[in-house]
Amino acid sequence: MPESLLPPQPPPPLSPRRDVTAGTVVFLVALPLCLGIALASGAPLFSGLIAGVVGGIVVGLLSGSHTSVAGPAAGLTAVVAAQIAALGSFDAFLVAVVLAGAVQIALGVARAGFLSAFIPSSVIKGLLAAIGVILILKQIPHVVGHDPDPEGDMSFFQPDQRNTFTELLDTVDDIHPGAALVGVLSVLLLFGWDRSKKLKKSPVPAPLLVVLLGVGLSYLFRTLGGEWAIEPKHMVQVPVAGSVKEFLGFLTHPAFEHLSNPAVYFAALTLAAVASLETLLNLEAVDKLDPRQRSSPASRELIAQGVGNVASGLIGGLPVTSVIVRSSVNINAGGQTKASAVFHGVLLLVSVALFAAWLNVIPLSCLAAILLVTGLKLASPALVRQMWAGGKHQFVPFATTVVAIVLTDLLVGVVLGLAVAAGFILWSNARRPLRVFREKHLRGEVVHVELATQVSFLNRAALGKIFDEVPAGGHVLLDARGTDYIDPDILDLIRDFDEVTGPARGVQVSLVGFRTRYHLEDRLQYVDHSTRDLQEALTPEQVLQILREGHERFRTGRRITRDLSRQVLATAGGQHPLAVVLSCIDSRAPVELIFDLGVGDVFSVRIAGNVTSPNVLGSIEYACAVAGTKLVVVMGHTRCGAVSAAVGLACSGKSAREATGCQHLDHIVGEVQRAVDVPACGGVDRMPPDERQAFVDAVARRNVQLVVRRTLEQSTTLADLVRDGRIMVVGALYDVASGNLELLPRE
Repeated sequence: MPESLLPPQPPPPLSPRRDVTAGTVVFLVALPLCLGIALASGAPLFSGLIAGVVGGIVVGLLSGSHTSVAGPAAGLTAVVAAQIAALGSFDAFLVAVVLAGAVQIALGVARAGFLSAFIPSSVIKGLLAAIGVILILKQIPHVVGHDPDPEGDMSFFQPDQRNTFTELLDTVDDIHPGAALVGVLSVLLLFGWDRSKKLKKSPVPAPLLVVLLGVGLSYLFRTLGGEWAIEPKHMVQVPVAGSVKEFLGFLTHPAFEHLSNPAVYFAALTLAAVASLETLLNLEAVDKLDPRQRSSPASRELIAQGVGNVASGLIGGLPVTSVIVRSSVNINAGGQTKASAVFHGVLLLVSVALFAAWLNVIPLSCLAAILLVTGLKLASPALVRQMWAGGKHQFVPFATTVVAIVLTDLLVGVVLGLAVAAGFILWSNARRPLRVFREKHLRGEVVHVELATQVSFLNRAALGKIFDEVPAGGHVLLDARGTDYIDPDILDLIRDFDEVTGPARGVQVSLVGFRTRYHLEDRLQYVDHSTRDLQEALTPEQVLQILREGHERFRTGRRITRDLSRQVLATAGGQHPLAVVLSCIDSRAPVELIFDLGVGDVFSVRIAGNVTSPNVLGSIEYACAVAGTKLVVVMGHTRCGAVSAAVGLACSGKSAREATGCQHLDHIVGEVQRAVDVPACGGVDRMPPDERQAFVDAVARRNVQLVVRRTLEQSTTLADLVRDGRIMVVGALYDVASGNLELLPRE
């Protein structure tokens, strides 16, 4: 069975072990990020850890996303720092966090998550690639032991007045040998692990081995002493509580007396807007990374994030959002359900409360190696090639988003990417808002104008130019069947041309597909079927040309617009077809479609093998001598079953009844076998499939030529009409594989 016909294979079963593994890896990565983001925000270090715990446990339990991980976000550091400074105290800021969470809950209840559907895929992929580039640029210094800036700072301009590139330059003169060895070995281990199928299936996660390697080497270097020893400033730095009372003392609570301060509400709205936008953007991006391609409910995520922010604000935590870095680490580590996010939150809580001193022996360089490898996967060359292959409409917004996020921050970069994508849409719509082609109907040419899905005021000039170019006395068809919106300015232009300008120039206007609210009724004013006067006016050569042009439209997918219901009514009182076509009954050779004809345009005589008989000849004689048809076409086709059977039976010497049990098939087979060269087909069964098919198609071609000749030999009525020039009889062979039609030379 062809692979494409096989049923889709189900994804591998969910494994709790993989969620535990992924949650552990995310915990190791999230720990220094939470601390760094708090430091960069000018908030207490413990507030970052609280946000990480709440994002993992509270948001993880309520979220509808399977792979997203929430926590304090680097993209919010500037906003948080500015609002803390504006409000004057951290406890006043916590009030704003609680209110921001309430606003997010209201947005989720109001189904505001639909906004995520309007973000172009090029911008989402640009966001992913940009985060990958940022991870690479930001983690290179940490991999080699250059740790002066906060680990969690992901923006281009850093709180220490440095930026991404100056930090890279400073790294050259500040490489710590011990930390660098740990970082480089960690990167090599992660790369090697990924390239080994056997190791990738191992129950032991590579990031966990990286952490154990880092801790082991750090202990070794500290034992040996010297410059290779890794100092505390190059390790995780979690606040250590000596007692439960001291631990609880790390918590800060909101001072609700600040509710009377209007600045608190402004801060809350700012936090809600930025956090919600970042969550929606990251959620879309994470869903694209999910191997199972599951869709996360955006509005439910807003509610979950809102509840998380209320909880975080009440116990002294930073605001939380869906975070792309931790989410991508989660997916790369094999996370399958939201259990991994919850487990990472539990680990944060337990470790910070009970094992903080143990966490402080983990070198930052091994954690940076995990993030660096994650960044390389996000910003892969394959993604860049894919976007380049998509053309400038895909690549330019993608590249703009990447560069802008890397040089500014996530929200600014996404806004610029959206602006560029919208610019391309407007530019494309302004340049090619309409599809215009000329249809050659039986009664003359019609200018067919197919309106775009969205027709704005930007399209007014283009449509006006088309109207100006319609020749006097011509006909134009305005087709709005694929249109969702038409600007009022465009509707005024159409009505003016339909009611004033067109009639003044003798131009007829047909309309189709306009919505009821536009008050433009569908009407076709051109004759799109054969009539008596048209039939009488045309010569056989002209009818043949009409069929040729119709087939060309069929072959190129440009069939003309017809109102078949209107044709049914118009031909109910009588028919005046232009041609009669004798063809095979094969379902792949429908005459009206192949010649792009409508109701009442052609007589169709269909019989297996397109052979003649008294009944067939009688039908053709009626069409030509009585009904006035000007052309007879005998149309065979390639890969014909009747011809193939006739060839096989001719070679075997059997009759059709003996071979098939069919009582009346012998006449058809016998007629076709007149075109078979029996001696030449002796070895047809031993021919390769391509040669056998070519042999059968050659017989089909000779059969058509023979039927044309026998038609004129057996019907003196048709022969006389041909001699008088009143009709023409031609043969044709239709290729069912390519859609091409070959007119055979007349004898």
